[in-house]
Amino acid sequence: MTIRACIVDDEPLARERIRTLLEQESDIEVVGESGDGGEAIAEIRAKKPDLVFLDVQMPVVDGFGVLQALDTELPRAVIFVTAYDQYALQAFEVHALDYLLKPFNGKRFKKAIERARDELTKGAGNGGVNERLLSLLENLREERRPPERLVLKSSGRVAFLKVDEIDWIEAEGNYVRLHVGPISHLLRETMKGIEAKLDPNRFIRIHRSTIVNTERIKELQPLFHGEYAVILQDGTRLTASRGPENKLRRLLDVQP
Repeated sequence: MTIRACIVDDEPLARERIRTLLEQESDIEVVGESGDGGEAIAEIRAKKPDLVFLDVQMPVVDGFGVLQALDTELPRAVIFVTAYDQYALQAFEVHALDYLLKPFNGKRFKKAIERARDELTKGAGNGGVNERLLSLLENLREERRPPERLVLKSSGRVAFLKVDEIDWIEAEGNYVRLHVGPISHLLRETMKGIEAKLDPNRFIRIHRSTIVNTERIKELQPLFHGEYAVILQDGTRLTASRGPENKLRRLLDVQP
């Protein structure tokens, strides 16, 4: 049988690389190419390919977003293409879904094609692949969803704190201190742990011992040697280091 394939990648050279390698496969026909997630959704729905090479990291709509939008119209086989998402690689392996890690060689590409052929020739394998894709997406949604509240335990009492009420967070021994206006709360958690739980678009680490809610930032004042003073709306003054843990410059596009 002829396998109809679509290539989805925002890098033209990456699409060309896959297309060139597919020219060596006599039973595979490329029926579509897309450079972004939105275009890919429409193309896959229209062309209904058997196999999709799907880039994971794309702007606006990433590879997972494409699959979520397709929902019941998922392709029969998917080979994920990724450059650096280690969590994604682990997830693909757990769910027995194939991936290509950029840059990949012809031998690894051939192995992925053989696995895809095996899935497609099973006939009934379509349901199995879709079930694994849906399971992957569900797990990713659960892992990536930031909490709306944090549980605080003190003296046998349990309280709930809305995450969006937090102004900033500082490390304090084996705990982190959550600053909410004039009040603060201790939470038994590491800085790395709390950073991983919070929404990275709102909470950013500006120092090895400081995380700040970007919606509370009023002003940035340059200091010496690439450091910044971060002034919050209530007048609190924090220091953003120039070390690699400071993500303020990248997120807010502050130039040194």
